[in-house]
Amino acid sequence: MNILLTNDDGFGTAGITALAEVFSGHQVWIVAPDGERSGMSHSITINRPVRFEQRGERQFACSGNPADCVLYSLRGALPVRPDVVISGINHGVNLGTDLIYSGTAAASRQAVLMGVPGIAVSKVLNGSGDDWATGAAVVAEHLEAFLSLWRDSHFININLPDPLNHDTEIAVTKPSRRGYNDIVETFSAPDGSVYHFLRGKGAYADDVEGSDWAAVSSGRISVSPVHLHPQVDTDFNTYREVFGPW
Repeated sequence: MNILLTNDDGFGTAGITALAEVFSGHQVWIVAPDGERSGMSHSITINRPVRFEQRGERQFACSGNPADCVLYSLRGALPVRPDVVISGINHGVNLGTDLIYSGTAAASRQAVLMGVPGIAVSKVLNGSGDDWATGAAVVAEHLEAFLSLWRDSHFININLPDPLNHDTEIAVTKPSRRGYNDIVETFSAPDGSVYHFLRGKGAYADDVEGSDWAAVSSGRISVSPVHLHPQVDTDFNTYREVFGPW
């Protein structure tokens, strides 16, 4: 099986390295950004070239964003078409509203847009000694099941709790509504320029039964089939009442 690995944390980081090791029996290709690209969402590069710098056998550091890594790879930058794209293991969860901002999620979404199964994997960080090997092994153990469930209408978003072991329960979930306690810190430079820094003060979510947040918070693995295309709101018919049908 040809497996393409990418992420948004950057080439050579612990999560993607663990995946490469656990899938070493397959034909593994790594195309990951040459630096951290967290929060880049589904940004793609269209007005300048994207550099692929070879770092090893079937390993490339890409000057673009996570979605670029997949887009350019599948459009001919690699000599093979992968059977699956796995994005991660991300350093930190991608729950609920995180999926709007996540480069990890965007890479798997881009794969599905191009007809290849896409799996995004993220992990709760415990601050020290994170067990990336177990996380990667759990993904490998269930890969065939994930592929059997995949459809071209969605990508698969996985969030791993901490602690994690091979017997950790898996919950099929839906994305939660997540919020962020961000603050802006301002710095005035001697030349008169003003700089603003966004600082995170933690996140929260609606802890409803069946959500990804509820699963991970209770120590379960969250697996969410996330729809690929934008959906209209439930107020769609109300809009039609105001503006009329097409």
